[in-house]
Amino acid sequence: MNVQEFESQYRDAMAETLNELQTAVLLLAQVQRKISQIGSSVQSLNQSVEEYITNHQTPH
Repeated sequence: MNVQEFESQYRDAMAETLNELQTAVLLLAQVQRKISQIGSSVQSLNQSVEEYITNHQTPH
């Protein structure tokens, strides 16, 4: 293998690795958004349950 072939293989491997890294970063951003959405849903559900309990408690 000569220097040009080595350089070409290195560039190709580096480009593929950087593309994989970019894909992983984009997937991570999607996961972070989904976790945030789920967190908001849980908070909303929790608030609804608390309001329901408060409104349906029998007075002592």
